[in-house]
Amino acid sequence: MTYETLATELESRILTITLNRPEAMNSFTVEMAGELVDVFNSASEDDDVGCIIVTGAGKAFCAGMDLSIGGNVFGLDESIRPNLDEVRRRYNDEDMVTGVRDTGGRVSLAIFECKKPVIGAINGAAVGIGATMTLGMDIRMVSEKARIGFVFGKIGVTPEACSTWFLPRIVGMQTALEWVYSADILNASQVVDAGLARSVHAPEELLPAARELALKFVANRSPVAIALARQMMYRNSAMPSPRTAHEVDSLSMYYSSLGDGKEGVQSFLEKRDPVFASKASVMPDFYPWWESEQ
Repeated sequence: MTYETLATELESRILTITLNRPEAMNSFTVEMAGELVDVFNSASEDDDVGCIIVTGAGKAFCAGMDLSIGGNVFGLDESIRPNLDEVRRRYNDEDMVTGVRDTGGRVSLAIFECKKPVIGAINGAAVGIGATMTLGMDIRMVSEKARIGFVFGKIGVTPEACSTWFLPRIVGMQTALEWVYSADILNASQVVDAGLARSVHAPEELLPAARELALKFVANRSPVAIALARQMMYRNSAMPSPRTAHEVDSLSMYYSSLGDGKEGVQSFLEKRDPVFASKASVMPDFYPWWESEQ
């Protein structure tokens, strides 16, 4: 698939997605949102993809929304006045999707629903949506030159891209509120110390380090077990009781034990690498279990 705002490369089952508007510091547009949703949805079902890395072309990761665009820069339809009930009832209607629903949120949800591990390799400035789009990624690694800011207060809007769900879970409520209230620009060390990012790297070492980690997620791993583990971790941890985790864990263990689990045990006993046959494009019948809860 060819994109206007993204570059993609697939090697050793690792898909690298590069935000590719370097002349505009990879600033976010409605077109980029649509392309990101498409590439994550496609990669989720592509059995040639085992892990995804997201980075930026040039000196920035993503400098936020492109504010130079005319009209409503967020791509929203100012002619309607939706309420919460209407958004819920007409969630997938075209005018809701394109005119009301937050573009960054659609990207975050596509990342959240993806079956593959996602690593953010934040190579430079990541502010506004450039910061919030990374929150649904499993691991964030930052360059020494990274600068991250939740700067919505400076332009009079609220946090988006589902960040009010993700950010407090990652760094805690107090830190999340301070960062949003202050709109401070944070350096690489600050975001690592707060737990937002895993590690700091020299600029030239960031992508190699991300690929090295991604290979650990791909080599000798069951695609279905990885997909299940990713969704179980996010969704079960947000439930009010561990019983929900027990119910889902039970089905997950049951079905994985019938397939790749047998090969995993046999390869362990025979002291060899496993050869897993499952495909994330073909999941057990109980998946996606959360749809029955909605």
